[in-house]
Amino acid sequence: MKSQQRADYWREQITLWQASGLSGQIFCQQHQLTYHQFVYWRQKYRMPEDPLSPGFAKVTATVPVNSAELTLSLPNGLVITGLNDSNVTLLGAILRQL
Repeated sequence: MKSQQRADYWREQITLWQASGLSGQIFCQQHQLTYHQFVYWRQKYRMPEDPLSPGFAKVTATVPVNSAELTLSLPNGLVITGLNDSNVTLLGAILRQL
């Protein structure tokens, strides 16, 4: 089987599987397909939800964040307040000393 024929065959199998409602493993058993090959082609034809950032979710703040009000409370009772963008590197230095 030539590579284009193989690709067409597996695209058809993946389409049939999606319409079947079966798990991949059951579908492969019923259609005498090799499961690891099925998984390979399923991954190959999977369309990412957001092609610009696969594996990441977009996060939107619903409440404006004021970094000047950031407070860090440590388990030993130490509280560090007044953290903001301009002094966050200082926080790293402090935590490394603890």
